[in-house]
Amino acid sequence: QVQLVESGGGLVEAGGSLRLSCAASGRTFSTYAMGWFCQAPGKEREFVAAIDWSGGNRYYADSVKGRFTISRDNAKNTVYLQMNSLKPEDTAVYYCAADKNWYTGPIATTGYDYWGQGTQVTVSS
Repeated sequence: QVQLVESGGGLVEAGGSLRLSCAASGRTFSTYAMGWFCQAPGKEREFVAAIDWSGGNRYYADSVKGRFTISRDNAKNTVYLQMNSLKPEDTAVYYCAADKNWYTGPIATTGYDYWGQGTQVTVSS
């Protein structure tokens, strides 16, 4: 069992930056691939970024490439999402998720085993 707790969300002006953190419980964090997803009101949850177990491979949605960076610190059981050049359309609740095997790949929400409670990101224009 893995518990995930996100933090770092808030209100920021367009063009600003935020860094989201996701702290995981337990001693097996390094055995999970991690992802960030977002969900805006009235929309389905969608993929933002993902990172594999060692941090050697990273994946991004086209809409955030060049602006967001995912990273992890296995010693701290934490995954991060650095969000730069934020746009109003980035406004959403952001969730981190853990997946033991990535059988369905890094993008599909259905493959992830554990989810955090989410943190709100609001970008004003």
